Amino acid sequence: MFNPVVVAVLLMIILSLFRINVVIALVFSAIIGGLVSGMSLIETINSFSNGLGGGATIALNYAMLGAFAVAISKSGITDLLAKKIISKMKNDATKKEIFWFKTVLLTLILLASVSSQNLIPVHIAFIPILIPPLLHVFAEYEIDRRLIACILTFGLTATYMLLPVGFGGIFLNNILLKNLVENGATVTANQLPYVMAIPVSGMFLGLLVAIFFSYRKPRKYCLEKIKEIEPENQEIKTSYIFTAIIAIVAALYLQLDTDSIIIGSLAGFIIFMIGGVIKIDETQDVFTKGVHMMAMIGFIMIAASGFAEVMKASHGIESLVSSITHIIGHNKSLAALFMLVVGLLVTMGIGSSFSTIPIIAVIYVPLAIQFGFSPLGVAVLVGTAAALGDAGSPASDSTLGPTSGLGVDGQHDHIWDSVVPTFIHYNIPLILFGWFAALYL
Repeated sequence: MFNPVVVAVLLMIILSLFRINVVIALVFSAIIGGLVSGMSLIETINSFSNGLGGGATIALNYAMLGAFAVAISKSGITDLLAKKIISKMKNDATKKEIFWFKTVLLTLILLASVSSQNLIPVHIAFIPILIPPLLHVFAEYEIDRRLIACILTFGLTATYMLLPVGFGGIFLNNILLKNLVENGATVTANQLPYVMAIPVSGMFLGLLVAIFFSYRKPRKYCLEKIKEIEPENQEIKTSYIFTAIIAIVAALYLQLDTDSIIIGSLAGFIIFMIGGVIKIDETQDVFTKGVHMMAMIGFIMIAASGFAEVMKASHGIESLVSSITHIIGHNKSLAALFMLVVGLLVTMGIGSSFSTIPIIAVIYVPLAIQFGFSPLGVAVLVGTAAALGDAGSPASDSTLGPTSGLGVDGQHDHIWDSVVPTFIHYNIPLILFGWFAALYL
């Protein structure tokens, strides 16, 4: 229980659940975890500071993306989108018509989330652009935003775990396969999507539970607060719409071509200025609003990078695995379960499954082989253990992304409305299905 990783992650989770700011929770928990590991206060702070640079680029990405999202909103194209969607429904629509309208809307959001990982690999960049104008629609039909968070997170996470294209290609082939082979597991690239399909099916079951049981009931939101962020009656000019389309296409093209959200967002922002959507003297105000929208996410990612560096420096992961193997002896079933739980703790703290694999694979692969797991069992153990927590970490893109769009009006809490719902509906079935797959593959 006094392992630095366990102490730091549990403390971070508890503080976050008590609505302590996530940045404060990450910083405080990292310091306590470092001290518990035997590091001095100065060593802990130095390790934390050394890790901050890893999140700086991400923070600037979010700031530029926020400014670009505000510029798009000013063009009126998002307002036009919301009006077109609402106008499709008659005032006297039947329950059946409303049901199908909601079904199509939620399906389109899921498809957008899935496509952001492969077809148009922009990751979470689409969320602060697409979701805020739809808040009118969600409020109009009393759709629970926790359900939207679950849908978005499923598309962001399950997709890269299953499909070897785009970010999935990076996760499955460049990171998971590479680390498995380097540490002694004999698996091929073609096998990974099939073995990962089992834990992903657990996530799909969790998604169905969220849709048909957990968040099926209507939930009311204050429309006035939404209007403060996305006013309904702003003037829509045809020239502004064309400018917005050109800016979005240019930003998307440059982001994919340069692999930089910063360059894409900057180019789109400049096009909005040239098109007259944003006056030169308004740039300061627009950028400030964009930073205000996304700053918290950026700071969380910076703090998470520092937290991860302290956890690495503490060597708590190695000692935790060593302690567990001593306790469970030769029990293969318990070994699989504990490896998954440790993976959950590690990813909850680091906030990224992509960053977790290199850390745990060097320990897990030889350990799993020693316990007698098949090569496919080893693969699903490492892959699932790394992905665990990504869907339920306060510092993960998969939860921060949905919050960036759903929380712009202050009516969607990051911890209780994004993190807790996704943790319950995805991490629990991931453990169960991953455990089953590791034992019987």
